[in-house]
Amino acid sequence: MTLSPDIESWLRISLINGLGDASIRRLLVAFGSPNNILSANNQALERIIKKSVVHNLKQGPDKTKLNNTLKWLENPTNSIITLADPDYPSLLLNIPDPPPLLYFKGQRKLLSSPKLAIIGSRNATPKGISNAESFAEAASNAGFCIISGMASGIDTAAHHGGLQGTSSSIAVVGTGLDIVYPSRNHDLAHKLANNGALISEFSLGTPAIGRNFPRRNRIISGMSQGCLIVEAALRSGSLITARQALEQGREVLAIPGSIHSPLAKGCHALIKQGAKLVENIQDVLDELSYPPIISMPTTHKIKNDNTPASGENLLLLKYIDYDSTDIDTLCIRSGLTVEAVSAMLLTLELDGAIASVPGGYYQRI
Repeated sequence: MTLSPDIESWLRISLINGLGDASIRRLLVAFGSPNNILSANNQALERIIKKSVVHNLKQGPDKTKLNNTLKWLENPTNSIITLADPDYPSLLLNIPDPPPLLYFKGQRKLLSSPKLAIIGSRNATPKGISNAESFAEAASNAGFCIISGMASGIDTAAHHGGLQGTSSSIAVVGTGLDIVYPSRNHDLAHKLANNGALISEFSLGTPAIGRNFPRRNRIISGMSQGCLIVEAALRSGSLITARQALEQGREVLAIPGSIHSPLAKGCHALIKQGAKLVENIQDVLDELSYPPIISMPTTHKIKNDNTPASGENLLLLKYIDYDSTDIDTLCIRSGLTVEAVSAMLLTLELDGAIASVPGGYYQRI
């Protein structure tokens, strides 16, 4: 692959130590193009950026990092998308701080499709994961490419659902695209690279740094028509993304949950503040002004080879709520011993009728 001189110029200015996105945008306004920035004299540059940064600019980027990136670009699925690129996401151009350059891996055609962000807790409940995956698949089948951040929990489920649908999924990550984080999502990243896409504003080799994840969230919301929050605690990164979505003029939607669940409180707070309460995929389409669909599930069917719960186990199932419930409560409700309840819970879980959640609780699926 032959890299165009323009793209290489964009890459060079993006890799200058100390030259941030805001400074790059100011330089582009002043000089018009990366080529003009690189050829400008020191005096002209110092009117816009610090003298020390001008010195770094004239010295050029780190050669190892530049060469590693050029080698990465030899793969035809890898590319650089700049503010001047016709494929740059149009909605993202309109946020206050669009990244001048994006690293991209995957299917570029997805950049022009309508997009729905689906995000939520890393420590999601089984029901939350089921909701995220099923809503993502339904929205994908309705024409939305699903965007999320490839974190554990809700993000991962949303990507799987998007990939199962017809419109695929894009992950906006907080590391360089040569790093998979979390590492357990290596297979998911591979699927996204082949059938969806991965995007990052961070240069290759950038590790997982806490401050970078809230920063990448503005891209998730900025590329999307709307942002659906599946599960979120009151203090969570998902609420930061929701706030950014509102500031960017995007629709914010939330799925309610149990009044006892800490992972529902963030969603309930958003709904109180005016977010759309979502119970099914049609609620999402209505809010985003998309045509109705005939039939889309809001939950997945249980996928297992076991027979449904039956007999005496059903006697216990009726005492298990969709809210999480502990064994002691089930013993009180059913009048059964701890040993009997524990055995029944194991069978019900194997049957796929219930799921265990952290803290020794169980909930109905």
